[in-house]
Amino acid sequence: MTGQLTVVLTKAGRTKIRYPATQIADDGDHIRVRAPWAAEGVRDFGFVRFEPGDVFTEHFWRTRWYAVKEVRTGDGALKGWYCDVTRPALVRSGEIIVEDLDLDLWVSADGTSVLRLDEDEFAESGLAAKDPEAAARAVRALDALDDQARSAAGLAALLR
Repeated sequence: MTGQLTVVLTKAGRTKIRYPATQIADDGDHIRVRAPWAAEGVRDFGFVRFEPGDVFTEHFWRTRWYAVKEVRTGDGALKGWYCDVTRPALVRSGEIIVEDLDLDLWVSADGTSVLRLDEDEFAESGLAAKDPEAAARAVRALDALDDQARSAAGLAALLR
């Protein structure tokens, strides 16, 4: 199943970014799309640079509290995986809608660098007070991604 979709990433009730993507597969739970780097210019995180020409193969689930983005250069070299902790994806009317819950994980292409990101933003978001169940699920999702990334099979095992 292929076709065009729009990925909509929200945060704290507002649209953070929206961008077109090509749907590659959808098994009813796991949705896979491909999209070029959607932001303007270069974003240098120190541990990786996202830039025009990069291609993201993005994995969303209707039942899991995260999304995983495989990041490659325009010529196909793997940079790594950027994982967003989100509420489960909602797919409707040609859109994949996910709510960013601040927690992120970066895994380098060779798997030697696994970085937990934005835990301070998550703490400051107030989610633990507003929605303790969602906050607990978010923390469990980050822990599960971290464990999977450090396993022998790595994140690739999630993305099959």
